[in-house]
Amino acid sequence: MMNPRLSAVCLLAVLLAACNSDLRDEVRSALGPREAPRTQVFQADQKAAYDAVKSAVDQMSFTFVRGGPATGELEAMSGVASGDEPNSSRQILMKVRLSPAGEAGTEVRVSLIETIEADSSRQPGMATETPLRDTPLYSVFFKDVQNALAAPARH
Repeated sequence: MMNPRLSAVCLLAVLLAACNSDLRDEVRSALGPREAPRTQVFQADQKAAYDAVKSAVDQMSFTFVRGGPATGELEAMSGVASGDEPNSSRQILMKVRLSPAGEAGTEVRVSLIETIEADSSRQPGMATETPLRDTPLYSVFFKDVQNALAAPARH
């Protein structure tokens, strides 16, 4: 049986060694923010920016889930699509937060989270969520918001 002090010293040595390696970066990445939001400021008040966000959501064929201009929030879901594996499916959740950006306008922060259900026939309801970091959907969304803001108002 190992001496408790010796065990503690060994554990400390292992932890210190790990701090000096690439393991620290991997741990930081794994424990990092759950979502990977992207932010852009638009020259519009919050109500106009919200309307443009809602238009962009419709343009991207996402379905409105909840939110409103007063709360400065909007959530939407993509349609359910087939996954890469047989009997799997995938869907994307979009979370948008709007906040005043001083005289600059409105800050729009968007997060995209992919939900994958591996095998719905054997394990229904078992899914994993992964923040989407490197996807062109962010650029498409911001472009659609800008286009909606530039479009003439409908009466």
